[in-house]
Amino acid sequence: MAIEGRSDKATGRIRLGMVGGGQGAFIGAVHRLAARMDDHYELVAGALSADPAKAKASGEDLGLAADRIYSDFAAMARTEARRRDGIEAVSIVTPNHLHVPVAKAFIEAGIHVFCDKPLGVSLKEANSLAALLARRKDVIFAFTHNYSGYPMVRQAKAMVAAGELGSIRVVQAEYPQDWLTTALEKTGQKQAAWRADPKRAGAGGCVGDIGTHAHQLACFVSGLAVEELSAELTSFVKGRVLDDNVQVMLRFKGGARGGLWASQVAPGNENGVKLRVYGEKAGLEWKQEDPNYLWYTPYGEPKRLITRGGAGSTAAAGRVTRVPPGHPEGYLEGFANIYSEAARAIKARRAGQKLDKDVQFPGIADAVAGMAFIEACVKSSARNGKWTKV
Repeated sequence: MAIEGRSDKATGRIRLGMVGGGQGAFIGAVHRLAARMDDHYELVAGALSADPAKAKASGEDLGLAADRIYSDFAAMARTEARRRDGIEAVSIVTPNHLHVPVAKAFIEAGIHVFCDKPLGVSLKEANSLAALLARRKDVIFAFTHNYSGYPMVRQAKAMVAAGELGSIRVVQAEYPQDWLTTALEKTGQKQAAWRADPKRAGAGGCVGDIGTHAHQLACFVSGLAVEELSAELTSFVKGRVLDDNVQVMLRFKGGARGGLWASQVAPGNENGVKLRVYGEKAGLEWKQEDPNYLWYTPYGEPKRLITRGGAGSTAAAGRVTRVPPGHPEGYLEGFANIYSEAARAIKARRAGQKLDKDVQFPGIADAVAGMAFIEACVKSSARNGKWTKV
C-alpha cells in the first residue's frame, strides 16, 4: 500500500510513471504529450522496456533519474509505493497481454492507473481486475478511449441525453484503416507484429485494436448498451491468424438497432472513425478526421452544422475545448481530455473533496464492456454469425 501523506498539495502536478512506451514505441509518446498538455502531470519514473539496456536508454532520453528507471514493472510498483515522492499514477502502454498484470501490480500498491485498450486478452481477466478495483475503492482507473474525449463527441452525447433526437432507433459506427493491407507483421514491423500475435493481442485482431473504439463510441454517445450481436470476423491477408476486417450487426437494449464496421485492410482509409445516430426526431453525424464539426438534422429540416466553440455548441463541449473556433483540435487533445478529467478526480481525492458531477472519463465498466464485445464477436463469427448475447 502507498505511504500516507506522500501526495503533493491538491493543486500540484501529479507524479506520473509509465510502463511500456520506450524507444520506437508510438503510443507511449502520445500518452506523454497528452498528460503534459494541461500541466496536470510530471513524468518521474518508468519501466519503459523489459530489456534493461533499452529501459535505461529510454529513461535517459526522457530525463528520468537513474534510480527511477526500471526494467521490471512489479519492482517499480513496490519501490515507488514506498517512496514519499513516489508516483501517484501510472500509464500502461504495453501490448494487450500485459495490461491486466501491470494494472494489478499498481492497483495493489495504491497507485492510480491509466490503461490503453483493450483490457487484456480475455473477459475473465478483465472481470478479475474489476473485482480488484471494487475492493480498492481508493484507486482511480481511467481507460484511454480517446475518441470519447473530443468536444463534438461530448456535444453529441449531451444532445442525445437531452432528448433532442428523441428515442434512438439506429446507431452506425465504423473505423476503417489500410495499414495492414499487406502482411506487414512479417517484415518485423513492431506495431504490426504484436497485433497479429494471439498470445500478445488476444483472440481479436482488428476487432480488439480498433473495433473496440467504434463500439465504445457508439455506446458512449447513444447512452445504450449492446445486448446481442451477429458478427463476421475475416482474415483477408494470407497467413494472418487474427481478423483484419470486422462486420457486426447490433441489437441494443431498449430496441435500437445498429451496425459496426472496422477494417485494417481498406485501401484509401487512414483513421476513418465515423458515427451516425438516428432517433425519431433527428439525426447526428460525426467524423474523426474532421472532428470540429457535428452535423445535426431535425426530421424534415435542412442539415445544420454545429462547430466546436461556435453557435449551438454547448457547455458539454466547452469544458473540454482549449482554443477558439476555427483552430483545429484533434487526436492529442482527445487523449489529453481523458488525462485532464482523470486529474480532476485524482486531485479531488487528494483533497478529500467530492468530484464535480460533470467530470467524466472511461473507466473499468468501459474496459470490461469492450472485452465482452470482443469475446461475443469472436464467438458469433465462429458460429457463422449466430446472434450472441454480450
